[in-house]
Amino acid sequence: MPLYADIIVNISASDLDRSFQYRIPEELREIIRPGSRVDIPFNRRQISGFVVGLSELPAIDEEKILPITGLSKKSVPVEDRMMALAAWMRDRYGCTMNQALMTVLPVKKAAKRGKTKVEGPALQDVAPAAAPPLNAAQAAAAQAIHTEMRGQNRPSLLFGVTGSGKTEVYMAVIEEMLKEKKQVILLIPEIALTYQNLKRFYARFGARIGVINSRQSAGEKSETVDRAKKGQIDLVIGPRSALFTPMPRLGLIIIDEEHEESYRSELSPRYHSVEVAEKLSALSGAGLVLGSATPSLESFYKAKNGRYQLLELRGRAVPESRLPAVYVVDLRQEMKEGNKSIFSRLLREKIEERLARQEQIMLFLNRRGYAGFVSCRSCGKALKCPHCDVGLTYHRNGFLKCHYCGFQIPFPDKCPACGSPYIAAFGTGTQKVESIVQKAFPQAKVLRMDADTTKGKEGHSRILSAFSHQAADILVGTQMIVKGHDFPRVSLVGILAADLSLYSSDYRAAEQTFELLTQASGRAGRGTLAGEVVIQTYSPEHYAVVTAAAQDYEAFYAEELPRRELLHYPPAGGMLSVTVSGADEAENETFAKELAERIRAEYTASGADVIGPTAHFRSKVQDIYRQQLFVKHPDKAILQKIQEMTRETGGVRIQTDIF
Repeated sequence: MPLYADIIVNISASDLDRSFQYRIPEELREIIRPGSRVDIPFNRRQISGFVVGLSELPAIDEEKILPITGLSKKSVPVEDRMMALAAWMRDRYGCTMNQALMTVLPVKKAAKRGKTKVEGPALQDVAPAAAPPLNAAQAAAAQAIHTEMRGQNRPSLLFGVTGSGKTEVYMAVIEEMLKEKKQVILLIPEIALTYQNLKRFYARFGARIGVINSRQSAGEKSETVDRAKKGQIDLVIGPRSALFTPMPRLGLIIIDEEHEESYRSELSPRYHSVEVAEKLSALSGAGLVLGSATPSLESFYKAKNGRYQLLELRGRAVPESRLPAVYVVDLRQEMKEGNKSIFSRLLREKIEERLARQEQIMLFLNRRGYAGFVSCRSCGKALKCPHCDVGLTYHRNGFLKCHYCGFQIPFPDKCPACGSPYIAAFGTGTQKVESIVQKAFPQAKVLRMDADTTKGKEGHSRILSAFSHQAADILVGTQMIVKGHDFPRVSLVGILAADLSLYSSDYRAAEQTFELLTQASGRAGRGTLAGEVVIQTYSPEHYAVVTAAAQDYEAFYAEELPRRELLHYPPAGGMLSVTVSGADEAENETFAKELAERIRAEYTASGADVIGPTAHFRSKVQDIYRQQLFVKHPDKAILQKIQEMTRETGGVRIQTDIF
């Protein structure tokens, strides 16, 4: 009896987002199964596609069904659960099935001869270490995770202050999984994939570890995937793409620093790793652990409502280590008293003290939300949208605009709050800060870490290694310097511009600011040296600054959640973001307006709130115009139905995201 395969073709177009039936040749019947990548004739050319189903019944006239040419040389078979995951991602993120399959299915490419490159000395040669004993809080957390996995198997949120030893808890849980012959996936932010961090895992678990990162070649990644599929690897460590490593004995997924924005894909499908990990753990019966000192509001909300198990580590792991003392400096007062330097008098004094004691300093320049931020230097007030509670963005045409609802005003000559003429766009660059630091402290050795200085395969590692070995006194950088790094000699952190992210054009601005300030503060005093932090801000009374200075997440959550509930922002409700782009500006605007009206007509009665459309905050990039609109609704299932209305047409492209 003939056997047929339903195949999704390798073309990411929504009008081809369906399966096509092909006949399986006799010689391939025992090889091809769901998940196989095959070569097929399509429109008089050869392309590849993914098998999504098998059938003994033809869907059309048998004579019209073409045979599969052969198994693609790029093929890597995959478990049925990865196919199910792809189907779920297609529905959840509004992408095509092919885009989902291309994301979750590994592509086999030949690895170049020689050893896989790693940053620093060969990790396989790291000497083994005996496991350090857990303190009482860590041991209780590890036990609670094991108990939950054998019961309801809810995701566990490990909420621990900076330096509390979350990694030791991860290792204890991983060790139990390996004893049970299970495999583990550990996601960490790309910036944290350094030799120093990975060394701890190789010392503990030996060489049966696979590492995936963006600096590897396709062949190196493919080799790791192949070894994991064969069961030759027990633990895979990497950024969000490592989540799709095919592991037949998957028992546990861990996402460290789960609040990180890097876990959200910016390309279609615009998936969030935490959501996908939840689905993958459900499909595979694996446990899921999320860890952070500053959990995302969504995760903490789920923990408070019982969907996640909440576990807490309230103290630092090193007995002599304490959370740093934090000082908040009012830059308005500094200006009134004649100090127009980027350094407050207090920060300058403390830098001099550390240099004299040969201790290290980190200076963090908060660049998130930099573009277009406008505030008053005298009273500290930022110009915000009266309807959406987000910062207005400055445009070169002289207007300030809200990129949620389109509200705009001319750039004012003076501050609307206090009448001061000192109102302007805020910010400076890391290169300029580095130059100012070198002039102000000529005796100091200074390193700068930003996008420009970390280019190349070993850019991050080179700078972090140099600072770790005390080749510099001061490290100047953007948010990449606060991503989980541990430098025992750092006793002072200076935060130069807390306000930049505080009034960005994002409803999560306060949350992002709290996270950055808390994580930056957590770099100080991680060893035996006492730590101090100086936060410089024009808004010292803002709750995000006050609670970050106190390292009090729950106080921040108690302030922020009611504001989200009032304006129906996530996690209190769901929000769909729709970006419409095209080369014809008029066609683009017309399509966006018509789409918004169709959504209003069909879903306003059910509680949908449609905002916009308006120009995207990057309204034109490489001659492509962009409009965006937002839809709020308490039920994400309704938002997914609305998402289905936003299919591409003509010369217009659509990108959607549900928060």
